[in-house]
Amino acid sequence: MPVRRLFGWGGRQVRRALILVGACLLTLLVVRAWDSQRGAPLEAWHILVPRELPREAIEEAGWNGYLAAEERLLREMRETVSRRLDPKDRIPLNRYFEGSPAYPAHLPRDWNRSYVLEPEGPAQGAAVFLHGLTDSPYSLRHLARRYAARGFVAIAPRLPAHGTVPGALTAVEWEDWMAATRMALREARRRAGPGAPVHLVGFSNGAALALMQALDMLEAGDPEPVTRIVLVSPMVGVTAFARFARLAGLPAVFPAFAKAAWLSISPEFNPFKYNSFPVNGARQSWLLTDVLQQRLARLAREGRLGPLPPVLTFQSVMDATVSTAAVLDGLYARLPANGSELVLFDINRATRLGPLFRPASETALERLLPPPPRRYRVTVLSNRSPDEAGMAEESLAAGETAPRRQPLELDYPPDIYSLSHIALPFPVTDALYGLKPDPEEDFGIRLGDIAPRGERNTLVVDLDSLLRVSSNPFFPYLIGRVEEGIAPAPPAR
Repeated sequence: MPVRRLFGWGGRQVRRALILVGACLLTLLVVRAWDSQRGAPLEAWHILVPRELPREAIEEAGWNGYLAAEERLLREMRETVSRRLDPKDRIPLNRYFEGSPAYPAHLPRDWNRSYVLEPEGPAQGAAVFLHGLTDSPYSLRHLARRYAARGFVAIAPRLPAHGTVPGALTAVEWEDWMAATRMALREARRRAGPGAPVHLVGFSNGAALALMQALDMLEAGDPEPVTRIVLVSPMVGVTAFARFARLAGLPAVFPAFAKAAWLSISPEFNPFKYNSFPVNGARQSWLLTDVLQQRLARLAREGRLGPLPPVLTFQSVMDATVSTAAVLDGLYARLPANGSELVLFDINRATRLGPLFRPASETALERLLPPPPRRYRVTVLSNRSPDEAGMAEESLAAGETAPRRQPLELDYPPDIYSLSHIALPFPVTDALYGLKPDPEEDFGIRLGDIAPRGERNTLVVDLDSLLRVSSNPFFPYLIGRVEEGIAPAPPAR
């Protein structure tokens, strides 16, 4: 009898706990459904889901077939979105309005499309460039151009669900991006020829795809593996919220709460990047990084990461999009001693805004790095004190404990207190994102040199998106370090 009473009491407690948890979840879903109704309404570019090639068809189509499908996709977008806009959406701010200065199809070049950059002479190798989430092939064009100038064929695919409308991201899966990655790599190998070096270059989410592709080849015992991996702001780990992003979208199963499928709904004024972001985008990025970290951990335990090519990574110490700590703990802590290097861009310790730094920001670098010696080289670009405006390169080689510090002819701009996740692949002269945009190029809008001042709730865009630094004053250093691993350029024809 006492035992039955004990179990009966325990059963009641379990039922009460389940009821409490269910009530909490229901409350959260009701709050989320209510909160999603605020803000801007869904527009045609949020609702449309273009018909991308299925992942199996991507691999069968090859590069030329993929380009043909891409052309059909962009034509469909023009017919179903741009030419059917409501009068209220026919405004200069809207990239989908054919009369907008930022309408991609009317620009000198539509960088939403996949592209190939050929070298002047015979190809010395090939490189595949994988852009980030919500982005387009535009984001790596400066690196791709430099590779082409140094004799490499540059292959930059538009990853599925990008370069069209943000609604495409509501239905994509990360395996679709991997299919496009494999297809582009095959094209790179074909153009480079047998035995030529092949590099993978990835930005943010594209960096995770580059790593996954390298691991695929490693596990398959590919006789022609890639010879180098370059990562920019790699998405090795994301915030914990992304793991549960799917729950935030649950109310969207009811048509009345369709907006719950979106984490942000913003005006689309950027010609080469989505401003709106759906729940599924966060969900797929978490799934990708989760699988990536599990594979890295397993292969490291099995001692099978030895053949992995050297990895060169550029990362801002302060990054609100991806986890900088995951780059160290999830990737570099598991790499073999294969010549890999991590380059970190520190905060500006000489800025006038120094007194406004959070304590955690000032000590972020020290907390991130494990004590030496390490199996990889670490290079930090920093001005170490408020009295030292000029930048220096502090490098600690693999296996060593004493760093070497070398002054650089670079300075942190006084009004920039740190770099950002999105800034690293863009020089300050980038026509769209640069602090000093190139006047020879015009994409209808300049987002990098805006310094807004005024009252809150006046602009149609979030000030955070305008104040975030979007170009890299240390891009000459970054591109120089990338070039160190590229073969010398052949003589021009």
